[in-house]
Formats: sequence, C-alpha cells, structure tokens
Amino acid sequence: MRLNLKQFIFCLVVVQGFTQVQEEVNPPENIKTIIFKGATEEQFPVIQLGDQLFLEFDDLLATEQDYYYSIVHCNYDWTKSQLLKSQYLSGMDNQRIINYENSYNTLQPYSNYQLTIPNANVRLKVSGNYILEVYNSSYQLQFSRRFVVYRDLVNVGAVVKRSRDFNFLDERQSVQFEINSAGFPWVNPIKEIKVAIIQNYQWHSMLQNIRPQYVLGNSLVYKYDKETSFLGGNEFLNFDTSDLRAPTAAISRIEFEDLYQHYLFPDIFRYDREYTYFPDINGDFLIRTLQGEEVSREAEYTEVHFTLPYTERLGLDEVFIYGKFNNYALEEENKMSYNETTGNMEATLLLKQGFYNYSYALKRADGQVDLNAVGGNFHFTENSYLILVYYRDFGDLYDGIIGIGTANSSTITN
Repeated sequence: MRLNLKQFIFCLVVVQGFTQVQEEVNPPENIKTIIFKGATEEQFPVIQLGDQLFLEFDDLLATEQDYYYSIVHCNYDWTKSQLLKSQYLSGMDNQRIINYENSYNTLQPYSNYQLTIPNANVRLKVSGNYILEVYNSSYQLQFSRRFVVYRDLVNVGAVVKRSRDFNFLDERQSVQFEINSAGFPWVNPIKEIKVAIIQNYQWHSMLQNIRPQYVLGNSLVYKYDKETSFLGGNEFLNFDTSDLRAPTAAISRIEFEDLYQHYLFPDIFRYDREYTYFPDINGDFLIRTLQGEEVSREAEYTEVHFTLPYTERLGLDEVFIYGKFNNYALEEENKMSYNETTGNMEATLLLKQGFYNYSYALKRADGQVDLNAVGGNFHFTENSYLILVYYRDFGDLYDGIIGIGTANSSTITN
C-alpha cells in the first residue's frame, strides 16, 4: 500500500509521539506547592497496584479555576506505551478535579486542590511507568509528574557499599543488589528483566540499562562497583517556617511587609570541610503550620531569603537553590543573583509554611550541572536508594514493574 504525503506525515507524527521521552513539566508561577505521593513518608509517587496516590497543589490566583487530569502509560524508557487507555485504565480520565477549597485567613490567598487515584471515575489496571498531566479549562498543560505502579512479585535485596575505585573512595556509594524470582515464571530474564536505580527519589539521578553480572539459580546478581555507583553528595541544608513569628536555628530574623519575610543565616561552602552528619529528609519538604489546624488551606506563604557568599569557586557559573520544593528544577525563579553591596549571592523564594530541605547547584557555561560544588561529596552521606524491576514477556505491549527494592547508605560497608 502506498501512502500519500499527508498520510505519511500523520504516521510520522504518531510514531514521534510514541518515541518521545515524557519529561516532567513544571507549572506556571501561579501554581505552587505540588505534593504528589503514595501512602509513604517520602513524598514520592511509587505505589503498589490498587493502593492510593495523592496529588495536592495551590493556585495563587484563588479564582477557583477548573483543572483537569489525564493519565499516560509509559514504557521503561519513559516513551508512551502502545496500550490503549482502556487497556491500562478502568473508567475515564480527563475529569475535572472537584475537591478544592480556598485558603482561610491567609495574607496570600490561594485555592487548594486535591486529587486521589483511584477514585470513583478511574482506576489503574496495570503496573509500570505513568505520567499524570494537569490541564486548565483551555486544555493547556499546566504541569505533569511521573509516578510508578508496581506489583510485589519478586524479592529484591540491596546493600550500599563504599566505592572500590581509589579515585572516588571517599566520594561515591555503590548500590549492590540481587533479584530473586520468588517463583515468578521468567524464562529468559537477561532479556525480559530491566532495572532502574534512583537516588533520594530524584528522577534526574536515575541509572538504567544495567545488565546483571550473572545468573545464580533463580537470582539475578548485580554486584557492580562503577556501573551502579552514585556521588554521595552532602546532607541537605534545612529551615523551618512553621511558626511565622519565631526564628528557628536557621533563621536569623523575621520582618513583615505584605507577607512575612524570613531571612536565613548565610550558608557556607562545605566541600573542603570535614563531613558532619545531621538528619535531613533527602531534599524533600513538609508543609506544616502552628497558626492553624487545617494545614492545606491555613498555612501561610512567606518570602524566604537565601544568602551564599560569593567566591572564585563560583566564577561566572549560575547558582540555583535546589530542592523538592520546585521538583529540583533549575529555573529563573530559584536562580541567585549577585549583590554588589554585600558581595553575596542572594535569592528570595515564595514558599508555603513548613520544613524544607535545600542545597545549592551550579550550572556551568557549557550547560553542565554540578550539584555538589558547594556542599561536596562524602561517602558517609545518608542517601536513600530505590530499585525498580521491570518485566516484559515476549509479545507484551508494555513494561510492567514486578518488584521494588530499597537501601540506605546509613548502613554503608566497605
């Protein structure tokens, strides 16, 4: 069969739509404080098939706008899968988010939206990678977030080891793990099984396309050093604005203009200092307030002021405040600027009351990003690791997830 030009172009667009990697899209300025998670302590959306997924966000326009959500199933490499919606969803998406309330007694008005999946309109039928997309009433994409759904069918045991590479002995952590079939009927696991390893629940850190070192009975063994290693980084910095009027350890002073102004103490460069442990939540944030009981709509927005002394180490590199509060994006909003009067790099962020982790990231002139130039890398650093196990049988149209594993470097060994 011969195709005319229009048919060829249409087919090309369809193919490109399936092969394009589905990246996360960050929201416009009016949408803040996106919380997307399963029923775990970590605000990371990984759930077992049938469990609940929670989305929450604020719209600072506070006009009770209509928002809609759509769910897209993806392959292992985050391209769209070939499944029809009816094959991975029961019911229908493209529904309006009906659970929302306006803020109560806050200086900064906002509308708080909440969504739970599964709900009365839609349920997920298969495991794998997914994208949740949120649109406005004009069907313009506002933001999107990845999430994963797994089935607990295989066993994954993992440990974190100190790197054996002499050049990175004090800087890197290696994740070693083993996947046991636990009776799962794989036939050719070398081809059927794929894995992904994620550090601190940050998608950008993901390692993929790692083959097992060897097969031992019903187990796949991954005891690599370099191939599954991560830079250790350093513990995240933190501050707490849950009490609007009382400075905490990280806050030097509080002022009031149109909103409360929280000024943090100037931070220091830690790359050349001895490692010091203090607990963090690996870049995450928790919304909380002492000025109200219903946190989602009574927490206030405050302006938080960050300061980092300028040194030659920064040069002409761009400096960003880095954390889960904006999905680890390097954008103009969280970019620091040089203050000639003080000789410091400074930035002000509008953030909802709560406990926040953050660090500093540098973007070089060539576009390369260095997350640890300010904080340094230490093999002692406490990091969490998530291992996703994907399975695609011969003839299947999608990559399912048949198990997950976790490890933490707090128990790191040589």
